Amino acid sequence: MAATKIIDAPRNGHEMAPLNTRARGDGTHGVTIVLTASQRNSVSSVEVPGGEPDRAAWSGKMQFFLSIIGYSVGLGNIWRFPYLCQQNGGGAFLIPFMVMLILEGVPLFLIELGIGQRMRLGALGVWNTIHPWLGGIGISSCIVTLFVALYYNVIITWVFFYLFNSFRYPLPWATCPTNGTVEVEECARSSETAYFWYRTTLDAAPSMDEPGGLKWWIVLCLFLSWTIVFFIVMKGIQSSGKVVYFTSLFPYIVLTIFFIRGITLRGASAGLIHMYTPKVEKLADPTVWLDAATQVFYSFGLAFGSLIAFGSYNPPKNNCVRDVLLVSVCNAITAIYASVVIFAILGFKATVNVDRCIELNKDILIKHDLLHYKNATFEEYESVMAKVNGSESINLELEECSLSKQLDNAAEGTGLAFIVITQAIVELPGAPFWAVLFFTMLLSLGLGSQIGILEGMLCTLFDIDIIKRVKKQHVTGVVCLFCFIVGFIFCTGAGEYWLKMFDSFAGTIGLVVVALMETIAVVYVYGHERFTEDIYQMTGYRPGIYWQLTWRYIGPVIMVAILVSSVVFMVIKNPTYGAWNAQLGAVQQSNYPTWVMGVALAMILAGVLPMPIVFLMRSFQCLKVDLDIHQGSIRRNETTASTKEMIDNDDDEDDEDDYSGPSLGGPVRTRSDSSDDEDDDDRPVTMRNSNLRSKLAVPIHLNVPTSKRSFKMEVFDL
Repeated sequence: MAATKIIDAPRNGHEMAPLNTRARGDGTHGVTIVLTASQRNSVSSVEVPGGEPDRAAWSGKMQFFLSIIGYSVGLGNIWRFPYLCQQNGGGAFLIPFMVMLILEGVPLFLIELGIGQRMRLGALGVWNTIHPWLGGIGISSCIVTLFVALYYNVIITWVFFYLFNSFRYPLPWATCPTNGTVEVEECARSSETAYFWYRTTLDAAPSMDEPGGLKWWIVLCLFLSWTIVFFIVMKGIQSSGKVVYFTSLFPYIVLTIFFIRGITLRGASAGLIHMYTPKVEKLADPTVWLDAATQVFYSFGLAFGSLIAFGSYNPPKNNCVRDVLLVSVCNAITAIYASVVIFAILGFKATVNVDRCIELNKDILIKHDLLHYKNATFEEYESVMAKVNGSESINLELEECSLSKQLDNAAEGTGLAFIVITQAIVELPGAPFWAVLFFTMLLSLGLGSQIGILEGMLCTLFDIDIIKRVKKQHVTGVVCLFCFIVGFIFCTGAGEYWLKMFDSFAGTIGLVVVALMETIAVVYVYGHERFTEDIYQMTGYRPGIYWQLTWRYIGPVIMVAILVSSVVFMVIKNPTYGAWNAQLGAVQQSNYPTWVMGVALAMILAGVLPMPIVFLMRSFQCLKVDLDIHQGSIRRNETTASTKEMIDNDDDEDDEDDYSGPSLGGPVRTRSDSSDDEDDDDRPVTMRNSNLRSKLAVPIHLNVPTSKRSFKMEVFDL
């Protein structure tokens, strides 16, 4: 007597091995159970040993790990985290960041990666399988991901434009253009790098109401960006999995080069001291903790569906808990490492600006006979400045040359990458080399995240039966072409304004709501006990009290706090955007036009409404509930043993140490059919009687009655 095993399976089903080995001399028996079904919503749809794979899979562990790293470690680690540290208490900000990483980021990360690996489906299939009423979560996730993909590739477009211009010597943003012998007034009023960004690159419009025409150079770079992204993701992980070796590893090489160069620059220590000097009093400010929670949430790329897709390509027995911990540590270390590099360079830039400011002040003092010679020492200059009172300083138009003031003028996002850092690069010897290196690093970071974003969206689309019948290259091409055409709004003079609007509205509230609903779906609908058992089956590790508390209580509370505060701040503070004023050579805050706020509200509703709509339509049966719950078929092949004898001797020697179910290659469990509700078997998996699970050590996949009554066999597949 031996435990039942899974044998070779056809593409569209799972074929179970014979239940009895006594009927034949060759060790086989006469009854085979075949579960024929579509692969889409089968929870047990795993790769069967010896059979064809049911789903694309990573070629190796390194490919999966680098894909996750490339997706999670993105542009935000370079231009968002250093700014938050500088604004929210310096080194003290690391305390709320690490607390939120442990309480929010890691638990939610495991939920998405674990449920994807367990179900082996995309975001749409996972939530439909847990419960049909939750199918809207996958739709909302796909819509929000589309919005983010639209503007994220525009950043890659700008990086391409700067990368191409980095091969020029001298760098085009090193000096102001001239009209004959006079500098262009707009550049003289601002700076060389600001002029190149707002006028040469964007040709910025005065407002969103006056966008101007399409900028052909941006359109060409946008076309190049989407073409490259298409060729990377057109075959799924078979094509993108090879690119991640570059997009994931190259940024670390460049960061290390910049780190070695940065710490040797004059003023680097001042920048690092300014950044990491802890301001403990800032920890009493609730917005600091909110910023930390928000940064953790977005730095992991939660709720996009990409982590679910990546997890679904893993083998069933992959240790996803270990993967989550490794990626979380790597993400945090990368953010801190990048901050050191950025502020070492900013310290150098601030020192150069202070020296330049002092030289200008010396010229003014010499002109008014307050300083006798230009080569005066710094102490002599300071003594003269100390004698100049406030009114005299204003009349003489003397500048305040303060290193701390220069460092306080930190920027984030595009301002940091395309204005501040580029100004520091100009001051370095061999500036074009450093510019090429920097923008190639930004390009790899952007492409790594964009690959993950699109993979999550495409994986969700391929959970739909109609789209599944079309070649992936064709679907990917249509999606990229659609995004390219819609992206024309970012190629006008108001392109940056639109990007900031998308970033502020399209990818904030919708993602938080989706993540909150995902947590509720897994923890309270699917069941935290069942999910814990799934993790145990896949990894051999049973999540303990830390995971239970963060999944059930702490994580949802943090997400509700982020959601409520985001809505409150949006209502209290009238949303504005920074418009470029060419006459002043500066950015001025302007209110969004009413019609633009209408577009923003429509995007928020488009990302949130599919969840209640699907819930109501399916609960009131207005929409067909395609559960894909299939019926098993029993086929008799050369039966030579009596049914009674087969039932008496089926599974007496199951391996007690095997904690996996049949879907993971483990033994089939048996139960008596005399006390179970007959109607319960026809219900969806997540709606069955909860008492059934409490009677079992593992989930039921095959039910074999053990009574001596007339033969009756029940077969159902989770």
